Amino acid sequence: MTKRKTLGELEHLLMLSILRLGDAAYGVTMRREIEERTARPVSLGSIYPTLDRLEEKGYVSSAMSEPTKARGGRSRRYFRLEPAGREVLKRAHAVFTAMWEGLEPDKGMGR
Repeated sequence: MTKRKTLGELEHLLMLSILRLGDAAYGVTMRREIEERTARPVSLGSIYPTLDRLEEKGYVSSAMSEPTKARGGRSRRYFRLEPAGREVLKRAHAVFTAMWEGLEPDKGMGR
C-alpha cells in the first residue's frame, strides 16, 4: 500500500506563499504574505522547520543569496517550489474542491 501524501496547514500555506511570491520567497516575505492573507500571526520559529521538512520531501528547494550590506553582510535563504510540490498542491486543491462541491460555506456551518 502506498502512503498518501498530504500537507499540513502550515505546509500548504507556505507552499502557496512561495507560488505567489516567486523569486521573492524567503522567510520574512512568506510570513508577511500568510499573515496578510489569513489575518493570523505566524512565527518565524515555526516557518523554518516546516520549510526544512518540505525540502526533505522534495516539494521545495532553497538557495542562499549573496551577502548584502543592508543585512549586515548576511545572506537570505530563498525558496522555490519544485515539480513534486506543484503536484501535491494540485492534488490538495482537487480534494478540497471536491469536498466543497454542492456546499454553501455560509450555510450549515455551525451545527
